[in-house]
Amino acid sequence: MHPNMLLYVENDYGALSKKAANLFADRIREKPAGVYGFATGSTPLGMYRELIKIHNADFLDFSKAVTFNLDEYFPIKRADNQSYYHFMNENLFNHINVTRGNVHIPDGEASDAESECRMYEIKIQQAGGIDCQILGVGANGHIGFNEPGESFGADTRVINLTEMSIQSNSRFFNSPADVPRQAITMGVRTIMMSRSILLICSGKAKAAIFRDALCGPITPLVPASVLQLHPDVCIVADKEAASLLP
Repeated sequence: MHPNMLLYVENDYGALSKKAANLFADRIREKPAGVYGFATGSTPLGMYRELIKIHNADFLDFSKAVTFNLDEYFPIKRADNQSYYHFMNENLFNHINVTRGNVHIPDGEASDAESECRMYEIKIQQAGGIDCQILGVGANGHIGFNEPGESFGADTRVINLTEMSIQSNSRFFNSPADVPRQAITMGVRTIMMSRSILLICSGKAKAAIFRDALCGPITPLVPASVLQLHPDVCIVADKEAASLLP
């Protein structure tokens, strides 16, 4: 594992969620007006629940923070309960004192997706870049929706989802046919421009891809492997996810 990576291995998902939330809360306290990148999916849910608890108990102040989400399905209506816009509101933003004008999520309803991607990239740059980006690892090694084989040099863009991602995400929909076939995602280059990264990984099903990402060759076939090149990566995993690490 690369020396720039700091790894915490926790007993279970609950402990992982608490640890990740505490680490992230420390970042917010250090830089209340910082720029923070959020992720969706099942892995960060526990972390978001813990952040809400910290906010309520210790008044962790999000009012000055600027947020950017990694990705959004395309096309999808914001009101759709499977949109990441809906996900972030339900699982975090409705429960903390975030300033709504500071929240940025790619627009799954954009009439011009390419223009939306360019504008999203410009907004990140205008905000001064992302101070800390939360990431999970997909079953195929993707970060955001950057699928295996995609360029490491890419900015925010529209991506065609692989069959593996569609099947993996179909558990949230009525059927695989309902899963959008595309997404708007921050590109690998955009993610790598973040000043720090908080990577979380849980469960035995992710153990092999997690090992490949942290200890295998750096290759677009395992998009998360590029994180080995980042100067500041903090990783929180549970014992199951870390079970194949050397």
